[in-house]
Amino acid sequence: MARETWATRAGFILAAVGSAVGLGNIWRFPFITGQYGGSSFLITYLAFVALIGFPAILVEFVIGRRTDRNPVGALRELGSGVWSSAGWLFVVTGFIILSYYSVVAGWFLRYTLIGITEGFTVADPAAADALYESVSTGLDTLLFHAMFMLLVVGIIAAGVRRGIELSVKVMVPAILVLLVGLAAYGFTLDGASAAYAYYLSPDFATIAANWTEILPAAAGQAFFTLSLGMGVMITYASYLGEDRNLAADAGIIAALDTLVAVLVGFVVFPVLFSIGVEPGAGGPRTIFVSLTAAFAGIPGGRILGVVFFGMVGIAALSSAISILEVLVSYLIDEVGVARVPASAALGAAVFLLGVPVTIDSIFLGLYDGLADGILLVLGSLLLALFVGWVIPDVGREELRKGIADGAGLDAVWIWAVRVPILIVVVVVLYLGVVDYVGFLTGDFAGWLAAR
Repeated sequence: MARETWATRAGFILAAVGSAVGLGNIWRFPFITGQYGGSSFLITYLAFVALIGFPAILVEFVIGRRTDRNPVGALRELGSGVWSSAGWLFVVTGFIILSYYSVVAGWFLRYTLIGITEGFTVADPAAADALYESVSTGLDTLLFHAMFMLLVVGIIAAGVRRGIELSVKVMVPAILVLLVGLAAYGFTLDGASAAYAYYLSPDFATIAANWTEILPAAAGQAFFTLSLGMGVMITYASYLGEDRNLAADAGIIAALDTLVAVLVGFVVFPVLFSIGVEPGAGGPRTIFVSLTAAFAGIPGGRILGVVFFGMVGIAALSSAISILEVLVSYLIDEVGVARVPASAALGAAVFLLGVPVTIDSIFLGLYDGLADGILLVLGSLLLALFVGWVIPDVGREELRKGIADGAGLDAVWIWAVRVPILIVVVVVLYLGVVDYVGFLTGDFAGWLAAR
């Protein structure tokens, strides 16, 4: 069957940005930033995006466009031996991430509905925490998980142009407009000045004292928000023509993704500081517990809450479709399954894998720690090794296509992939494994012992 392509350059860029701009930027970024020192984390994260994220995007782009295949087929075509099977890592990673991603996205849909029907009236943090507990697990959580996956399956089943491209041309601009409006509102709150000082004044002593925690957290966040290490950018680039300037497109994608992350901080932190809540204190609950309590006590909080939670739901959808597309493209390219049945079957399988997360939130830590702390970084490490040392000439040749005046860019890029990216990713992977083992022997072991 004929392989689909993007109709326009804007469609491709918005799809890639939509993949990057999701729960990683809006749900995960605020509490991770709060946990690791605010501005100290922010500056480390920005450095990772510029120095590691941008070259890593190009690694996935050159593989995808060169082969016109999904990650499994792409590495099988370009590699031999163990490399021909390495693409399976990206399928597994995407499968795990989407399973819990969908559950969390369902939380945002439910909070949006609560805001519309009841309003945000729970000002007491303890009561807000109880509301979160009722939303994050149970039968209703399962139903919203199913509802979200149906939306994702419907868009992917419609195809690259009529499904993905058409939807992101609406969703991504809407996200940006809503974020700018919310950030402007945050500027008017009483806690804004203290929030900006916390968010924008880096303490390098904090970075030096806590680098073993900040470094892997910042790297994992950069990989997660840029959709690296799960094959999304390989898949999206496989629908590109050879006249595209990959470096320019990667720069735009990384810049827009980073802009969204920074804007989220200008929304969330002023709200938290306005009610005296310590950023990051609630971990993954921060967005739900702290902001729900804040929306109950600030002017226009109900409207603000509905807009915010609804916007995050849109962002989650734009990212989720990219992950499912990786899985669906495998069945289409390698097995010959038609798009509609492939979308339905994989959507159902992802839904089933996510069911444990709707039963107990310990599975969110189990899935996220494995996928974000280990598999995403491992995927990026393998791709950097493969392009930097196994097929460097292929990578450089592919990068030069579509670049009119880029003399020497391919050489600088390939050495960035070969040395600094590899060093950083190896260190981050080691720290991520240590952290995950700590979770397994600590929180998860305690949970099992209590059963």
